[in-house]
Amino acid sequence: MALRIKEVIKEKNMTVQTLADKMGINRVGLSNHINGNPSVAILEKIAAALEVPIQELFEKEANENINGYIEIGNEIFKVTSLQDMENLLTRYKQPVK
Repeated sequence: MALRIKEVIKEKNMTVQTLADKMGINRVGLSNHINGNPSVAILEKIAAALEVPIQELFEKEANENINGYIEIGNEIFKVTSLQDMENLLTRYKQPVK
């Protein structure tokens, strides 16, 4: 499973240097961890410094594996992505009374 630490750093509008400073380590050491095979303990420290759950540091599964059909009433819808499912939910969501 691939890491996406660099992406999360960018999403948080940080740099490797600012993250390293926040973690109290040098930039080269952090870069070695990011580009290498960091331990779970290091991943936990990175996640804490970025203020994200550790799961955010890993690549998300591709939506390409979604393939199916949903029947609603007399209609059948082909679903190939999470967006397809969200569109159906939006279309058929009933307001709570």
